Amino acid sequence: MEDGVLKEGFLVKRGHIVHNWKVRWFTLQQNTLLYYKLEGGRKVIPPKGRILLDGCTITCPCLEYENRPLLIKLKTQTSTEYFLEACSREERDAWAFEITGAIHAGQPGKVQQLHILKNSFKLPPHISLHRIVDKMHDSSSGIRPSPNMEQGSTYKKTFIGSSLVDWLISNNFAASRLEAVTLASMLMEENFLRPVGTRSTGAIRSGDLTDQFLDDSMALYTFAESPKRKISSKEEISLSTVELSGTVVKQGYLAKQGHKRKNWKVRRFVLRKDPAFLHYYDPSKEENRPVGGFSLRGSLVSALEDNGVPTGVKGNVQGNLFKVITKDDTHYYIQASSKAERSEWIEAIKKLT
Repeated sequence: MEDGVLKEGFLVKRGHIVHNWKVRWFTLQQNTLLYYKLEGGRKVIPPKGRILLDGCTITCPCLEYENRPLLIKLKTQTSTEYFLEACSREERDAWAFEITGAIHAGQPGKVQQLHILKNSFKLPPHISLHRIVDKMHDSSSGIRPSPNMEQGSTYKKTFIGSSLVDWLISNNFAASRLEAVTLASMLMEENFLRPVGTRSTGAIRSGDLTDQFLDDSMALYTFAESPKRKISSKEEISLSTVELSGTVVKQGYLAKQGHKRKNWKVRRFVLRKDPAFLHYYDPSKEENRPVGGFSLRGSLVSALEDNGVPTGVKGNVQGNLFKVITKDDTHYYIQASSKAERSEWIEAIKKLT
């Protein structure tokens, strides 16, 4: 990482005038967050824009967009608002922590408080679980259950564990994720919530209160009075249902070369096992459906040379590239943001081929 750079990587940014969403390469410095356009898999210099962090406020989690649960909201001194989306809850929280530290860099006491908060646990006194549940049912600001899939089965009126944790924090019922997890476990103990599906019901067997509820984007929960499971008809069971039923092993933003036009676009890649598939999504779109994917059974994955443009790669794209060749001899050219990230993806894919 370059000198003075605290963190860098892909985020999806909402436009100011036209509220469309585009992937940008972000670089966090001590008092500025820069963002760049991408062409041919590389950032275009000079930066497309900069966010001055002095006097900035940050909201995380930000729940203003129902279909984009992994948002960070920044509001500058001039009241300009920026909405930034990460590829996972862990990556979003890592960005939020580093940005908050950069905002308060001139205040050592604030930075120390951040580190304490990150690792602390304190349950708020005099919690009314009934008040929390009433707020959860609120039609405008509460939790909105929706159909969710786990291991090939679709469950109606459910919500994911990490979304409830985000909601508890954003509504000031909890000050940290650990606190919110404990609150959610208490709600289950008092029969306000119940787990749905294999992953969340398995956690109930744990004796530790803080381990019973999963702060997890794959664990499903529902209000105690809505237990119905949707039984899919034979016509509804498609190949994609089977493909997407596996456990998520790894996810992140990577650049991919198109098959027809050979142009490079950033996609959110999701690696699953049992069955082993690699899917990719268009992060500019709201719908959470893959735009492509392939089975990893019988596939080959390898790093490409960093010196010069490798064979098969179009345009002046080089560095941190790797290739996946599927069983039917389709070639996928993919670019990571660093050598370390490329190695992590190659190792994770190799384990599933």
